[in-house]
Amino acid sequence: SDALGRRVLCGTERATVRYVGSVPPTAGIWLGVEWDDPQRGKHDGTYEGTQYFKCRHPRGGSFIRPNKANFGVDFLTAIKDRYGLNVEQDVQHGTEDTLVFGRKTVEFVGMDSIAEQQRQVQLNQLVDISVRECAVSHAGQKEEISRTCANIRHINLSKNLISSWETVTAIASQVQNLETLNISENKMKFPSTSTSVSSVFSKLRILALNQTEITWTEVLLCAPGWPALEELYLTSNNITVLERPDNVLQTLKSLDLSDNQLLDGNQLHLIAHLPRLEQLILRNTGISSIHFPDAGFGCKTKMFPSLKGLAINDNKISQWSSINELDKLPSLRSLQCHNNPLMDTEKNPETLRQLIIAKISQLEILNKSEILPAERKGAELDYRKIFGNDWLAAGGNWNPEKNKPSEEFLAAHPRYPSLCLKYGAPEEGELKGRQPLTLKNQLLTLTIKCPEKPEQKPVEKKLPESMTIQRVKGLLYRLLKIPGSELKLSYESSKLEGKEVELDNDLKPLQFYSIENGDCVLVRW
Repeated sequence: SDALGRRVLCGTERATVRYVGSVPPTAGIWLGVEWDDPQRGKHDGTYEGTQYFKCRHPRGGSFIRPNKANFGVDFLTAIKDRYGLNVEQDVQHGTEDTLVFGRKTVEFVGMDSIAEQQRQVQLNQLVDISVRECAVSHAGQKEEISRTCANIRHINLSKNLISSWETVTAIASQVQNLETLNISENKMKFPSTSTSVSSVFSKLRILALNQTEITWTEVLLCAPGWPALEELYLTSNNITVLERPDNVLQTLKSLDLSDNQLLDGNQLHLIAHLPRLEQLILRNTGISSIHFPDAGFGCKTKMFPSLKGLAINDNKISQWSSINELDKLPSLRSLQCHNNPLMDTEKNPETLRQLIIAKISQLEILNKSEILPAERKGAELDYRKIFGNDWLAAGGNWNPEKNKPSEEFLAAHPRYPSLCLKYGAPEEGELKGRQPLTLKNQLLTLTIKCPEKPEQKPVEKKLPESMTIQRVKGLLYRLLKIPGSELKLSYESSKLEGKEVELDNDLKPLQFYSIENGDCVLVRW
């Protein structure tokens, strides 16, 4: 039966039809379904000792009567329902003489033909369409979409009942200028052998296939049909193994593989030669290290030649060597790396930030916060100073002829020689004295109050005195959800009652304003 493999809704629960037929001793036809939520099921497809179908989960399956299953609607019906352009629906709701489209309400002359023309015009004006969660399961009659909605460019088809890539192609083949397509959250079947290349997706720039159960092999089989694709979203798909794209995805600028458990960081080498890739998002992919073996210390890798932005938050990276490796990427400008075990190696987040900045020379944005030239200079000077004694112990020397730091030191601090070139080797005097202030972590205990918002309770925070006002505002944004640009900060000294000093320069650190322990920061907006 053509119901096999179809996606269905039963109430609010989704399932895939795995069996159609009789189940003796009962009479009539049953559907054997595998539920998306295995809690909903009763068995694994076996009933009274006979196995009718298989399930991934031992209790993921049930039998239901066909009349209990909603097999969904075609694409145009969903559009008409969603955009209030269905005659039957209008009649049911008692609004047969008005039509709301955008913000305009159109009065109908009580003649069906005019009303119908009006509807056609409205559908033809739609450019950006969302039929998310509208139970769309098939394309409908041939050519009907191209006749009715000629101007669509962007389609959101997420969380519907689409069961195969063929259905997606059948819809898209009628949309001449399709640029953006989101078909996430549809569990579907993809081609398992290479298909003949058609021009259906010739203008497609953005494609989202999150939670569709696609594999990387299937991505590469479909990819010849996406000759202009720039952004590809593949999150939560059980993609564990990558393969090298061969003559496909060459136009890709942005790739999101988050929430797929990649087996190891070396998998990335297989996608490292996509020539235009600028953004790579690898959140929660289980990787524990990153390594570019083709380049030595202080050299640039041939891998990821265009990569500007990398997100590796929520992974298992625990070694500083992976951060050192990122300095080999020739175009890297922005990094997100929150929530990695590495972050626990330093008590103070400011110190951690400084170390990362000093290790990656071209970085301009770290964890969504801009690195200004003054912050970079401070981080690099401090780095040069902190590890100065290690450098001396490893064979570093002020006399260039005797300066031969060990391989081990250079592996741990590949940028150290270039920092010495940039600022000079650290002076003996610098290294003998105390550690630089910023890294001794002078923490100030401050009370934060919002004088004009009494419902906001005062909070006590320990902040490093090297923290800039801009970063204090970033912290307050997380606390109060008010953008930094709208916040006005000042402080009251615990010694001088009633005297307020404005904190008016975002680039200055707290210590610039002589703030002391026990002072009170006042926040207004």
